[in-house]
Amino acid sequence: MLSKLRAFVRQYDLIHPGDTVIAAVSGGADSIALLFALFLLREEWGIILEAAHFNHCLRGEESNRDARFVADFCAHYGIHLHMGSENVVPGEKGLEAAARDARYRFLRSLPGKVATAHTADDNAETVLMRLLRGTGLKGLGAIAPVSGNVIRPMLSVTRREVEAFLEEYALAHIEDSSNGEDAFLRNRIRHRIMPLLYEENPRIGENLSSMALNLRLDEACLSRLASGPMPGIEELKSLPDAIRRRYLERFLKENGVREPEESHLLQAESLLFHWNPSASMNFPGGIVIAREYDRLVRLDSPEMLGNYTLEKETYVEDLDLWVTVEDAISLEQGEHVFTVQPRGPLRLRARRSGDAIALSGGTRSLKKLFIDRKIPVSRRCRIPVVEDDDGILGVYGIGADRNRQASALPAKTIRFARRQKNGGIDHGE
Repeated sequence: MLSKLRAFVRQYDLIHPGDTVIAAVSGGADSIALLFALFLLREEWGIILEAAHFNHCLRGEESNRDARFVADFCAHYGIHLHMGSENVVPGEKGLEAAARDARYRFLRSLPGKVATAHTADDNAETVLMRLLRGTGLKGLGAIAPVSGNVIRPMLSVTRREVEAFLEEYALAHIEDSSNGEDAFLRNRIRHRIMPLLYEENPRIGENLSSMALNLRLDEACLSRLASGPMPGIEELKSLPDAIRRRYLERFLKENGVREPEESHLLQAESLLFHWNPSASMNFPGGIVIAREYDRLVRLDSPEMLGNYTLEKETYVEDLDLWVTVEDAISLEQGEHVFTVQPRGPLRLRARRSGDAIALSGGTRSLKKLFIDRKIPVSRRCRIPVVEDDDGILGVYGIGADRNRQASALPAKTIRFARRQKNGGIDHGE
């Protein structure tokens, strides 16, 4: 076992001289074997060895018995022990997941590298669990050799090798009574499926664990190819499926879909290939993902632009936009300035159904105009429309209605601008 431990630590560069290595010890066979192996190797590797035990308080006196056993074992070999405990209660994902989360919160808080005693058999069981539930390449990679400050140096060691090691050094350990129950999927796989597989191939644990570790390398390579900025939709569509899906998975996670499943990736792909350039779909947690022509975005429900009566100077708080109305000294026409001859009060509002504007190419509905200009649906209800008693005078970002433009003075100039950070006004916005 020690030779396998040395080779695995070297292969994955897990431990260096001077490291503080804290062995996570439950008191079971695997963790006692790991702790004692590190004890034997501590001088060879030049490490500071410590241990940690977490009491989940789930089995009453048996849990306390485990804590005492670990404390006595560490005291016998002069190993400093970190103790943690929590009254674990089932969460959304059940008791087993809640216990694991509590344990890792404690372990990750410790000052050093935390070594857990996951074996090749544990890795093989994890592969089978994920196969049963459905998974992809990342899931088949099973248990990571390194995760943050947690290292797992025994992934090439089988449970049988652990038992032989304990016998060789006459090391006592304790058994968790819940390990003999079949309430959890892992236990059912361990008790019912793995023995059948071992009958077919005595090296099945090693083989499945080795496969998982190799698949992690493939996954890492593919993930690096999808590590750059999110491409546009047309580029995404042209990528190989494996790369495209990794971009989509990362995008979904960044936008609130915490654990994207296969169905969510298929859903996101269908958005890419949807005929509607403004299509949207619902994802878990009330999240809406939409196309905005050549990109995917998370679509937060936009607030409709409010109504404003335009005075000499009006601040449109919804848009952080200033609108000024002044006597024209020249005829100015553009996307952000209109010279018009209004009738009655000037008002600013969001577009409404049926709105249209006359431009050089003829009269167009605002809906069609926004579509042609590829303005995302999420922004259309926040584009200012200026009107008077006779109708629309102009639209911010588009210009004045051709039939309402002033052809001579006197007239009014309506100007849009944003305040700059230095206090000036940016008339180009």
